[in-house]
Amino acid sequence: MGRKLYTRLYRAGNPDWHRQVVGGMWTEMGQLQFDFLVQQGLKPTHRFLDVGCGSLRGGIHFIRYLEPEHYWGIDINLALLRAGREEVRREGLAPKAPRLVRLADFEFQTLGPKFDYALAQSVFTHLPLNRIIRCLVNIDQVLIPGGRFYATFFESTRQFNLEPLLHSRPDGPDFETYFDRDPYHYNLGTFQWVCAWTGLSVTNIGQWGHPRDQRVLLFTKTG
Repeated sequence: MGRKLYTRLYRAGNPDWHRQVVGGMWTEMGQLQFDFLVQQGLKPTHRFLDVGCGSLRGGIHFIRYLEPEHYWGIDINLALLRAGREEVRREGLAPKAPRLVRLADFEFQTLGPKFDYALAQSVFTHLPLNRIIRCLVNIDQVLIPGGRFYATFFESTRQFNLEPLLHSRPDGPDFETYFDRDPYHYNLGTFQWVCAWTGLSVTNIGQWGHPRDQRVLLFTKTG
């Protein structure tokens, strides 16, 4: 999120600040995440980890669908997690007992369970490589065998593309991604190299209907 936008909306007491600072398109993006993972095989009985859940733009859909105590959402931002809890209350989903936890370093092992499915929507797009490695090494420890972790990213077709890449979107002006600053772009080979040192394999699913040109990777627990 843009820190200036976050500060301005939050301090101004805007009741929907938490829906705007996560990128807007609250209804469209929440539904897109949910529909995609159901198409990918997510069942109500699965334990699901929402990495960078924010204020539950997608989380509300997953909580409603999953069995009670099967949704875990983690984020570094306490204010967004509090807003997410308010969304849960507003939607009457408290009986589903979702777990919303602040984690600063992707220490998923502290949550307790193993997970069938996990998602990081628009997280890797804002992280340098070493932070992504930390996330993947830790997610490797908490997926069941055959478990699936989906992560969106901005794709470069070159291994080390030092030049900015231009992306178009229907809801605003074109924008650039960068090799070494936020928002980041990455090549598939980078993720393959990281996975070679873990129990994960990676597949580039590619386009999945994201309006801002983010592609999606599938990391599968194989070892």
